[in-house]
Amino acid sequence: MSKYILSIDQGTTSSRAILFTKDADVFGTAQQGFSQHFPKNGWVEHDPYDIWQTVLSTSREVLTKNNVKPEEVIAIGITNQRETTLVWNKKTGKAIYNAIVWQDRRTSDYCESLSTNDFCQTISDKTGLILDPYFSATKIRWILDNVEGAREQALAGELAFGTVDTYLLWHLTGGKEHRTDATNASRTMLFNIHTQQWDPELLDLFEVPESMLPEVMDSADEFGSTSDNIFGSPIRICGIAGDQQAALVGHACFEQGMAKSTYGTGCFLMLNTGEKALTSENRLLTTVAYRLNGKSTYAIEGSIFMAGATMQWIVEGLKLLSHAGESESIVKDVPLDHGVFLVPSFTGLGAPYWDPNARGAILGLTRDSGISTIVAAALQSVGYQTKDLQKAMERDGLRPSVLRVDGGMVKNNWAMAFLSNILGATVERPTVSETTSLGVAYLAGLQAGVYESTEQLSKMWTCDHRFEPTMSVDERNELYAKWQHCVAQVCLTNDSCDQ
Repeated sequence: MSKYILSIDQGTTSSRAILFTKDADVFGTAQQGFSQHFPKNGWVEHDPYDIWQTVLSTSREVLTKNNVKPEEVIAIGITNQRETTLVWNKKTGKAIYNAIVWQDRRTSDYCESLSTNDFCQTISDKTGLILDPYFSATKIRWILDNVEGAREQALAGELAFGTVDTYLLWHLTGGKEHRTDATNASRTMLFNIHTQQWDPELLDLFEVPESMLPEVMDSADEFGSTSDNIFGSPIRICGIAGDQQAALVGHACFEQGMAKSTYGTGCFLMLNTGEKALTSENRLLTTVAYRLNGKSTYAIEGSIFMAGATMQWIVEGLKLLSHAGESESIVKDVPLDHGVFLVPSFTGLGAPYWDPNARGAILGLTRDSGISTIVAAALQSVGYQTKDLQKAMERDGLRPSVLRVDGGMVKNNWAMAFLSNILGATVERPTVSETTSLGVAYLAGLQAGVYESTEQLSKMWTCDHRFEPTMSVDERNELYAKWQHCVAQVCLTNDSCDQ
């Protein structure tokens, strides 16, 4: 008798497989990291083989070590790092180049060349996005222009493009299915979020042949079944969503105005705007939150590139800690206004600045500054960047008073207390911390009939800890003003930092 839902969570630094019971409890997990590749300044790549093999091995491992047979798995859901771009041969399934990661900035000059004309407004109107190297379209174009013979193969219909979900689906189904969902499609800069179709004008602009593109499905849908050689017997794949949208679903943010923020490699604040695709006047993104039964729900999103990745740099780059879990104890006695600010613009600044050429800096150092101060500044940088997003949403008339949070960093009580203080808002940490994986399990479960409705899912969400602000308004404003001054020092595109 089928008992479980398998979530495949393919992230930027690791792949995880999580088994959930029908009651949304974690039954088993497996995780495996993989290498990051930085061929040039601002370039970030993954080996496609690493992505596939870590997903395959963790998925098999979580079943084996928990004595779960494939027949006991009701369905699979896939959630993934978004925008990361892969192009592969349709016959062999082999990628023609490494995966170009969402953090990659190699197409900055090309984006700059387009920004001098009317393309920016066209892109924004159709996709809800800002012209930036972050998204998939310019990455596809770069691969076609820089890999020998790639464009000729693409024009001959021999190549397939996909974000990571599509690449995994292709391999899980033995090359039978070339599909994605509306949330991932909405992050490519090729998908019209109003018509819910690949846009011919954008395909022409970025010189991407339509034959490369996957079929766009609902987030809860029949995506296909795994090949027999994957698990021994087929399992339905019934849910796909980009990681941030999956987290929104996992937090049960189904009502207009509800918001969540995820602190993984980057930080992503997303607010449900309902049936309307609202346009931000403050350089935030409009995106598809999820699509169910052919009906799209939209969101406003702010994306910043460095959250958990900043702590990874503290551990692996500066070697100030042996692991990120040490951070809470080392900063517990550091005053909040210690004078040091770390602006983690290692691969540029995301929303609301969108400066791909900015680079990181530590400012305000004195002889009294030490390891604990720098670690505190790194943790606080995540709160300050979230404040940037909150202020942009406020200027758009959208201010979440309650923020549901998830990701590895939310285990740090000091960091979450600071987040609540600097935002002046309630921060809620859920009982089930694997919110991204849970969200896509919910989607797969909706399609498979495990759950009846989003209303049922809303009742299943529970809070583990609620953080309330204790900082005075004056203290909050003073700290944030200092942060803004520091950001202005690293911005190379000066007008982008005039917030």
